[in-house]
Amino acid sequence: MPKMKTISGAKKRFTLTGTGKIKRKHAFKSHILTKKTKKQKRNLTHVALVHKTDLNNVKAMLCLR
Repeated sequence: MPKMKTISGAKKRFTLTGTGKIKRKHAFKSHILTKKTKKQKRNLTHVALVHKTDLNNVKAMLCLR
């Protein structure tokens, strides 16, 4: 059976926590920041967890299933 390959884009975007949850960053924080409010940019800075509906897809991309 062939090796399972991790998708390298997912490898760069997601990290695992100590309890096994998957962390992600918010979108819309990389460019065109002048039209966004300070509050919006500040709230996009925080790290979020992957939603349970997307968890199986992300785990498959990271070969954690």
